[in-house]
Amino acid sequence: MGAFDASDIVSFAVRIEENGMNFYRYAVQISKDEDAKKIFSQLADEEAKHKRIFEKIFAAMEKQTLPEGYEGEYAAYLHNYVDNNVIFTKEVMDQELAKVKDTLSALDFALRREMDSILYYHEIKSLVPPHEHGTIEEVIAEERRHFAKLSAIKERYAK
Repeated sequence: MGAFDASDIVSFAVRIEENGMNFYRYAVQISKDEDAKKIFSQLADEEAKHKRIFEKIFAAMEKQTLPEGYEGEYAAYLHNYVDNNVIFTKEVMDQELAKVKDTLSALDFALRREMDSILYYHEIKSLVPPHEHGTIEEVIAEERRHFAKLSAIKERYAK
């Protein structure tokens, strides 16, 4: 495994948002619950907005290497984190999506993905330029709001 470029880490964030956007569009199609459909649709739009934010950060970073203190060990940690916790590959995404058959399973899947995103963005915050930290914090705050919306609808739906 080679060293990460800092920009690779942001490109993973772009893919997280892309996967989220595609998932929420799929969830709109399979959900029978109108409130859930509306929320899934809003979340798809917000993930598209996050994707554009990360694309802008990515474009501005070009190919930066990680700060010296992160060599080797931290890159290995992030590689493992990404491989084990975040759905990037189409195959894994397809396997997971195959289990999503209804509104409730879509909500469960979405809650896990939002939590994955929040944790990942916390991990990468120190690796993006300091002037982008506020932007990352805003995205994290929005992902938390997504989690709260999904939790609320799941609570109503599960009754």
